[in-house]
Amino acid sequence: MTTIKLAYWSALTVYELFGPRAWSVVVAAATSLVAMGWAFAAARQIDRRAGGIGRSIATAATAFVTASVVAAPASLPLLLIERQHSIEGCSGQLSCHFEALVLWGAVFVIGFAVIPAVFAFSLRRTAA
Repeated sequence: MTTIKLAYWSALTVYELFGPRAWSVVVAAATSLVAMGWAFAAARQIDRRAGGIGRSIATAATAFVTASVVAAPASLPLLLIERQHSIEGCSGQLSCHFEALVLWGAVFVIGFAVIPAVFAFSLRRTAA
């Protein structure tokens, strides 16, 4: 989970630094889909030495705890970039480009809750 989260935030941050802003939403959506697909595949993968990870309350909770520990700090560089984008060209206003902050809010929710949920619900069921 940690690798997926760090790759997700890193990719979005690098794009926002160097990519054209007109494509930010498209790139964020594509990156989110790739991360969700990766989380699904990672949850279903069976380690030949250790076996598979079964779906349980403990593994689902671990996915969300990992997300909270990694998502919040890893999203801060992107927040700073989007905050800068939100005030560019504003004269004397607190912010005039709210879409940049809305984008950050959306990808934060995806990174904090949706990707871990995909991972947790994609885990294999354990035999009862």
